[in-house]
Amino acid sequence: MRALIFAGFTVIFVAAGWVYFDQSSKDMETVSEGDRPRSRARMPEIVTVEAVKYMQISDSIESIGTALANESVSVISKVTDTVSQVHFDDGDHVEAGQILIEMTNNEESALLAEAQANLDEARRQLRRQMELGDKGLTSKSVMDEAIAREEAANARFNALTARMNDRLIRAPFSGILGFREISPGTLLTSNTVITTLDDISIIKLDFSIPELFLGAVEPGFRIVAISDTWKDTEFDGVISSIGNRIDPDTRAANIRATIQNNENKLRPGMLMTVKVITNERNALVIPESAFIQTGSQSHVFIAGEDGLAHRRVIEIGSRKFGYVEVISGLLEGERVIIEGGFKLQDKAPFRLDEQAKLNLSQAKTTIRPETG
Repeated sequence: MRALIFAGFTVIFVAAGWVYFDQSSKDMETVSEGDRPRSRARMPEIVTVEAVKYMQISDSIESIGTALANESVSVISKVTDTVSQVHFDDGDHVEAGQILIEMTNNEESALLAEAQANLDEARRQLRRQMELGDKGLTSKSVMDEAIAREEAANARFNALTARMNDRLIRAPFSGILGFREISPGTLLTSNTVITTLDDISIIKLDFSIPELFLGAVEPGFRIVAISDTWKDTEFDGVISSIGNRIDPDTRAANIRATIQNNENKLRPGMLMTVKVITNERNALVIPESAFIQTGSQSHVFIAGEDGLAHRRVIEIGSRKFGYVEVISGLLEGERVIIEGGFKLQDKAPFRLDEQAKLNLSQAKTTIRPETG
């Protein structure tokens, strides 16, 4: 019985296989070469384009610098005496020659008054002798003595005036004062610091650069400095001088730049980041997103008027703020693909996105000249 069942299944499988083979053979005979299915055509890529343009760019050398005052001094006294009056306070802005301190000068005032009286008397005597001399009523020796007395009295008066001025401490230049370190009644000596005075209308910025870049900079080059205190502000300046020596330990050259500090934002001692601007030029640039690097070769895709993307090998320079400098390979006004280019091949079709179409139509629109 089992043998009969096995034989029946065998017959059924053989028959089914014969029917499938026969039907497949018929299908192959009826399908012609022209009726074979074709692969689906690939849709053109949607891309964004931008025109090649000129831009002002430059190279830069970065460093760290320290801000210094244009002029800076510790105010001290020339003589030893007590303070009678103080005419300033912490942080005051003063002008050159303004009196800061008056010192005790009672004795000097009395001596100066005496010298003034002696000088007046000597001048009166000299005038009398000159009048007599004009009439021939005095000798030359008497006239010489009168002149000598007047000159001596004048010298004595000038010496006492200088001593009086030494007791008036004045600002040597315009600037901002530091903290007041003395009070009325303080005994001043030549070692006593009264206050500090800084002229910060101009800030000197000292920094160093590797000697490798020394030949690339010179006085007059522009610098841009940034302080952590004012992170959103760039301070423009110029190189004023270059040190005459190279540090043998660091192999660096010292540079000094000056910055106009009209708003008094910068203060001496600030640490600043410095960029020395070199090789300023007008260069062709493209967006960085258009630039494709394959091994050692750089290329872009040009959006052709024929609707095809043309691969173009280019030579690039520096990169600045999202743009790449193009040294050769492109012309101003050519449209490069900035989005979608990585999916393209040479002479592949493309479609512009809607914004690119709008920009292109606006660029091609011309205004008719008015007719008279």
